[in-house]
Amino acid sequence: MNAPAERILTREHGLELLGQMLRIRCFEDRCYRLYGEGKIRGFLHLYNGEEAVAVGALKALRPCDAIVSTYREHGHALVRGISMEKVMAELFGKHTGCSRGRGGSMHLFDASKRFYGGNAIVAGGLPIAVGLALAQKLARPGELTACFFGDGAVAEGEFHESLNLASLWRLPVLFLCENNLYAMGTALERAQAQTDITVQARAYRIEAAAVDGMDVLAVEEAVGAAAERIRKDAGPALLEMRTYRFRAHSMFDPQLYRDKAEIEAWRKKGPIITLTTRLKTLGLMSEEDYQRLEREAQAQVEAAVRFAESSPWEPVSELERFVYAGAS
Repeated sequence: MNAPAERILTREHGLELLGQMLRIRCFEDRCYRLYGEGKIRGFLHLYNGEEAVAVGALKALRPCDAIVSTYREHGHALVRGISMEKVMAELFGKHTGCSRGRGGSMHLFDASKRFYGGNAIVAGGLPIAVGLALAQKLARPGELTACFFGDGAVAEGEFHESLNLASLWRLPVLFLCENNLYAMGTALERAQAQTDITVQARAYRIEAAAVDGMDVLAVEEAVGAAAERIRKDAGPALLEMRTYRFRAHSMFDPQLYRDKAEIEAWRKKGPIITLTTRLKTLGLMSEEDYQRLEREAQAQVEAAVRFAESSPWEPVSELERFVYAGAS
């Protein structure tokens, strides 16, 4: 491990990380209200509480690295650089969305940012990440693929098949497990005989470590170190980000499987609170700084909503485009 994060933390870097987490939180809170108003439809999986994973991980990676995500990917997309306007328009189903309004919340995509989904299938992104990493090993040395997935994906066959192939072929893929303790409504210990996911990775001779997923600096440090090793042709690695989602699994989830006291206990050590407290304690920010960052994030969100609301629907004449391979 390197020196404690506090020894290298600067005001500029700390405020950048905090600002990105606030962008995600404000965006998601607005989406929650928009869903209630009927402006966002279909499935919606919010990321509240897990912001440190997206921000810390993606800040430690390079723009050339490929990213594969899950159906809870708004935060990943925003930090990766997909414009908030395009993400919001996609959630509205508008033609100006990053997937032309055809994918919605679970299928955000932007090849120009090397962001390859957004995948509605649990563990569905893992084989895609292995394929991308194989292409990188053959033709793009020095790059890697980072694959986000939840603890529920560990129970799927794709998880084991993907880790096995990645290890056999020494592929440059970084598996990032966002362990929020619940696969939909099933607690990890009720579904997995081995709840330490790093142990399962080591069974495939993959280097693995657990990380405090509520600490953005710890995430950034761990991902940076793992990525550096992978770029040196060290083969794949897995990081288990131990985090927690504050909201329900999706907008249709009544959350009858966990106590409110448990949620509140995790809220007290949430990533935004944790970093804000650290920065203030070190004298690197003031309450005025926090209020400014929050106002900026809220302004961006409202601009994105206006863009989405004023954007056109896809023309009826284009509904058959992209249905079959080779369609113009």
